[in-house]
Amino acid sequence: MTANARSTPAPYRGYAAQESVTGEGVALELPVANLGSRLVSGSVDLVVYGLTTWGLVELAASLTEQSSDAVRRTALIVVVVGVLVGVPATLEALTRGRTLGKLVMGLRVVRDDGGPVSSRHTLTRALVGWPEIYLSSGMVAVIAALSSSRVKRLGDQAAGTYVVSERSRLKLAPPPEMPVELEEWAARADIAPLAPDLSAALRQFIPRAATFAPVAREAHGRQLLERVLVSVAPLPPPGHHPETVLRAVAAERYRRDLLRIARDQRVREAVLPREG
Repeated sequence: MTANARSTPAPYRGYAAQESVTGEGVALELPVANLGSRLVSGSVDLVVYGLTTWGLVELAASLTEQSSDAVRRTALIVVVVGVLVGVPATLEALTRGRTLGKLVMGLRVVRDDGGPVSSRHTLTRALVGWPEIYLSSGMVAVIAALSSSRVKRLGDQAAGTYVVSERSRLKLAPPPEMPVELEEWAARADIAPLAPDLSAALRQFIPRAATFAPVAREAHGRQLLERVLVSVAPLPPPGHHPETVLRAVAAERYRRDLLRIARDQRVREAVLPREG
């Protein structure tokens, strides 16, 4: 196995490989919905959309009974496209990623970064879903989902979304331990808040460094250290391994974030009146 093949850590089974980061820089791994739950969810939606389409087609046929063939065909196309594309896109946009089937199964569509979807995302998913699901009887969607670590069908890949299970507990990455030899330096250092992507990369690398090939581990650690030290002053004492410095920075940022959250909570309790 080459170093490049191990340049990124393997995802936890059932969780997204890319982490989402809270405002406090705490990494969360959103539980990915499995293929079985998505198939059940999709089946519920298909039944609902199928019955709705049948009812509206019958209604349109009765209303256009005296019209020309062109008008009847146009009405049929409008009904089918409106129900199978417009309805799911609108529902997911209004409910931030849910349809009836997803509600039943406790699923939700989110962006790749874990944020709520917009109408652009939901419309893209629905448009790609037309050939992917309806024209191929769902086979293309199943094959695409099976080949994706996040169980993403083509519509998800085009929209930059994936489906999470809200009934599974989020996995909170464990807090890093402070290296004793750098504890005094870290407590006195000015460590600015890290960018969300850098914070996620750091929190992901530290507990999984042992899974890297040695060359990739060394290279990735040094790359992260170069990015992290831009936000640190003064620099750490010389002679420490890059991973030791990274653990110290991550642990100190975590400690300061917890203190800030506690301080903000005390301020809110002092300023805002208690209910009741």
